Amino acid sequence: MKYLVRDKMFAIGDDYWIEDEQGRHAFLVDGKALRLRDTLELKDPDGQILVTLRQKMFSLRDAMTIERDERPLATVRRKRLSLLRNHYRVTLVDGTGLDVSGRILDREFTVEYEGELLAHISRQWFHVRETYAVNVVREDADAALQIAIAVCVIRMAERERED
Repeated sequence: MKYLVRDKMFAIGDDYWIEDEQGRHAFLVDGKALRLRDTLELKDPDGQILVTLRQKMFSLRDAMTIERDERPLATVRRKRLSLLRNHYRVTLVDGTGLDVSGRILDREFTVEYEGELLAHISRQWFHVRETYAVNVVREDADAALQIAIAVCVIRMAERERED
């Protein structure tokens, strides 16, 4: 299932709908303004919070956490000792690791588990410059988590570029 995402939505305090392939509202991104750290909530169309994304405070390396039901679900970090700057590691609380690699700033990258493709993030399907898709390939993959991972790595790559 493909989800349509617009880059401009990532400003703190901005709210934005992510649409499915049929143009229906699938997720609401709620940017929380006036917080000490970068915080976004990904909600379903009824307003239920599915996941919360937070910039990790006091970390040696830039990191973001993804929470579900106010409990940690995953931590996203740039992969250490990687020759590629565009390689991130997502560690789920159960110890499972997901690899994110590709051209993050170009919105052309993948999320994989042990070499198996979970999601493909691409701008190539759209002619609108500020738009890209998160294509959740596996039917049993958590779409909210895949979108949250994409948002986290893009935010982290952009912050790194600014520094």
